[in-house]
Amino acid sequence: MKQILKTALAALVAAGGFAAAQPAAAQQTDSRLYRVTSSGTLRVCQYPNYYAISYRNPQTSEIEGIDADLSKELAKELGVELEIVESSFGTFIADLQADKCEIGMFGIGATLQRAQAVAFSDPYLVSSIYAVTTKDSEIKAWEDIDQDGVRVVVTLGSYIEPFMRGYLKKAELITVAPPASREGEVIAGRADVLMTDYPTSVKLASLFDWVNTLEPEGSLRPTPYSYVVPQGDQIWLNYVNLFVSTIKLDGRLQQFAEKNALGPIVAP
Repeated sequence: MKQILKTALAALVAAGGFAAAQPAAAQQTDSRLYRVTSSGTLRVCQYPNYYAISYRNPQTSEIEGIDADLSKELAKELGVELEIVESSFGTFIADLQADKCEIGMFGIGATLQRAQAVAFSDPYLVSSIYAVTTKDSEIKAWEDIDQDGVRVVVTLGSYIEPFMRGYLKKAELITVAPPASREGEVIAGRADVLMTDYPTSVKLASLFDWVNTLEPEGSLRPTPYSYVVPQGDQIWLNYVNLFVSTIKLDGRLQQFAEKNALGPIVAP
């Protein structure tokens, strides 16, 4: 009788172990990591108008910047082809949820609000907010910005937009979405100053001789920049986090940051 009970108990334990293993196995095959390696293609959402991050060079039509470089490195690590899916700050969450891409790689600010809808990797860059105006503007210092009659332009859907809505008390806030650009609004005189991050401020200064960059005293809204994936796929998120850790340790992150003039904002 005891032997029969032992045999039955062993059978139940084995059955329970098999049942517990099934969800894990199902999760593994359902993970985007498995899908990418099986399909041979990594679909990366990128915003092609982000200077130094993922910017389409009008002369070559190629996307350039740190995430143009690092998306190629990620595809190389996976042993797959890279496919770029054009996205934007206003649409990347919907694009991920609609399965248009497996990952967003274009300097996306990791915010608590966005984290309600998507999952963020460990940060690879950290930036605060900067202002860009023209050299002949009456705005000469940071304290000149939040004044009556001043028009401040930001990109619709960026993390800077909601912050500036709460930050500005007197100035008028203007939002633009592609194909319009913040610098285009300033050049055309429809805005007096644009709010941006470190990558864009550096790139604008390198492209245009009219640029005057203003920094606040101390850091203003320092924000980690991370890669973004759909929620609920821990295996894929773990792999992306390992990729971020690896490029930090082997020097590739610093290498591509220096190449794109972003060395000062590499995340520790």
